[in-house]
Amino acid sequence: MSAEDRIKATAKNIEGKVQEAIGELTGNPEDKAEGKVKQAEAQVIHTAENIKDELKKSFE
Repeated sequence: MSAEDRIKATAKNIEGKVQEAIGELTGNPEDKAEGKVKQAEAQVIHTAENIKDELKKSFE
């Protein structure tokens, strides 16, 4: 499940970057903000997965 979660997080990060860029180009602050939120959500997921991986290593 970890790899699947990482893929979803990466996709969400890319989606957020695109949305932020579109917001920047169109001058739409809502799109820009939503893009940043998606990027932050993706970072949280990546961090959680990193923590899980470290915990698994410590119990091996």
